[in-house]
Parts: sequence; structure tokens; C-alpha cells
Amino acid sequence: QKAISVAGCLAQFYFFGSLAATECLLLAVMSYDRLPRPSVQPPPPIPLLMTGPLCVRLAASSWLCCFLLTAITMVLLSRLTFCGPNDIDHFFCDFAPLVHLSCMDTSLIETITYATSSAVTLVPFLLIIASYSCILAAILRISSSTGRQKAFSTCSSHLIMVMMFYGTLIATYLVPSA
Repeated sequence: QKAISVAGCLAQFYFFGSLAATECLLLAVMSYDRLPRPSVQPPPPIPLLMTGPLCVRLAASSWLCCFLLTAITMVLLSRLTFCGPNDIDHFFCDFAPLVHLSCMDTSLIETITYATSSAVTLVPFLLIIASYSCILAAILRISSSTGRQKAFSTCSSHLIMVMMFYGTLIATYLVPSA
């Protein structure tokens, strides 16, 4: 029989939630790095290349933002009172099973968590879709079929992974269970 303390369960949820949210933002940063750059002379007045310092700032911002947003949910979860049989029929401590164990009104925490989860999931996903729309338009302007094929193969692995990750995430956490 496996048992975990409430504090341990909350810590497990915190790290799982923070890392999943961070991955959402980092995937958006990766898609920004894939944006097609104009190859005209003279170069555009605004530098469009992903520089090392910009990459570090974007990655650090992603980590910080997600760990702080998940901390809000953690504070709200830690204030809940749990009653009855504290059994979670799940293989890890996730938000929905924890909320279902509470004997308090959880509508506020569910609304706040849904809003933050939507922001961290849907905004990056839409930015990625916009980014890949620009990439697709640039690829379709390539005159040679070999060049188009090479460009598609370069971006296809990232796009497939993004679709699998976000599709699962949205279906699991953002689509209402009822």
C-alpha cells in the first residue's frame, strides 16, 4: 500500500505543474527561434535573430513565470481542508484528484487555476500556430521541391511533438470533464 503525506502530495503537484507549464512556454520560445528571417539587403532595422542573451532571458523568464504561477495554485491548495478517505485513485498527485478530496467550496481555486492554466497553455499554443503559419508561407515560396522538402523535414519533428504535447495537455486539463 502506497501512502504519501499531504505536504508530499502538494510538493509533487507543484513540481509536476511547474515543469509542465515551463515546457509550454519553452516550446513557444523554440518556435520563435524557427521563424523565417528575411534575407534581403539591407538587413531589417530590428534584429530578428535569436541571440544567446535573448535566449537565456526567454528561457529564464519561462521558468520563473511558471514556477510563480504554480505557486499561486499551491498556496490555494494548501489552504483546503481534506476530509473523508484521503485516497487518490491516480498514479500521482494531480490537481483534480486533490480538489475532489476537499470538503470545502473549491470554485475559486478551480476558476483561478483554469484561468492560469489556459493562459500558460493556450497563449503559447496560439503563438506556435502563428509562428508555423509564417514558416509554412515561407516554405511554400521556395521554388525548388528539394528545398521545400528539406525545409519541411527540418521543422516537422518540432511541429509533430508540439501537436502531440499540446493536444494531450488541452484534452486532459482544459476540456471540461463533464
